[in-house]
Amino acid sequence: MAASGVLHSAYAKTPESDDLVQHDLTLDGDKRIARRTLVLVPKHTPKDVKLPVLVLLHGLGETGNELLGIHAWGERYGLVRAYERLRRPPVERTMPGQRYFTESHLARVNAELEKKPFRGLVLVCPVTPNPQKVGPAAKTLDRYADWIEKTLLPAVYDKAPCKRGPASTGLDGCSLGGYVGMEVFLRKPELFGTFGGVQAAFNVPAGERYAERIAAAIGKVGTRAIHVETSSEDPFKKANVALSKKLESLGVANDREVIPGPHNQPWLKEVGTLEMLHWHSKKLV
Repeated sequence: MAASGVLHSAYAKTPESDDLVQHDLTLDGDKRIARRTLVLVPKHTPKDVKLPVLVLLHGLGETGNELLGIHAWGERYGLVRAYERLRRPPVERTMPGQRYFTESHLARVNAELEKKPFRGLVLVCPVTPNPQKVGPAAKTLDRYADWIEKTLLPAVYDKAPCKRGPASTGLDGCSLGGYVGMEVFLRKPELFGTFGGVQAAFNVPAGERYAERIAAAIGKVGTRAIHVETSSEDPFKKANVALSKKLESLGVANDREVIPGPHNQPWLKEVGTLEMLHWHSKKLV
């Protein structure tokens, strides 16, 4: 099994694209937490045009290996192909045998793209730690949030033509990355104008507590756009719906999507990642 893991990690690679150039950056940081990121910079925009930034945190399966971590979204979650599909509407199903994309969902996405074409984003895919493996989870999350603020984002601003400030900076995460992203957002709400989770991994009581903490954070820093994305067979569906409904009860607007399908990578490649990317593109300025 070890040999298989080594072989797989050696071939972890985000697909090449005519739309995006890849920058693999090794930054200052504790290798047990994070020091490496993949930055995907659009090729299709004029050099003088600056774009919003979206930071994406990966799931549990890619923790503990830097190469797997930085390529998780691109290789396993379908990020590059979702980006290409959004740039070349109409969006169509890529898995004809599945109906993860309903007719009404496809129609809505394509109507929105016709009205406002997808302009692109600078995509940042850093290593995401498993907080339970490094030491006290709270301390690890403190350090990771500080690393994103003080090391990761400044390096991205130096490398890519980015807009700066919370209105142009988003954060999202998948599964474990949704949980870690939540903890980062709550530590640094002033950094991000949009925040979301794709099948974020936490339980119902935690989701309701997170809603209360989000409401308190927004009370201090101002309105933030919140996206809660889950699926019909996601084991974390109840928790994500509970988060969304609790936010509503607290007067915090949020966009909730419960999409048909399981908690797996084919679902992400077909619809989950595309829906996430499209949503942030609409909300960031």
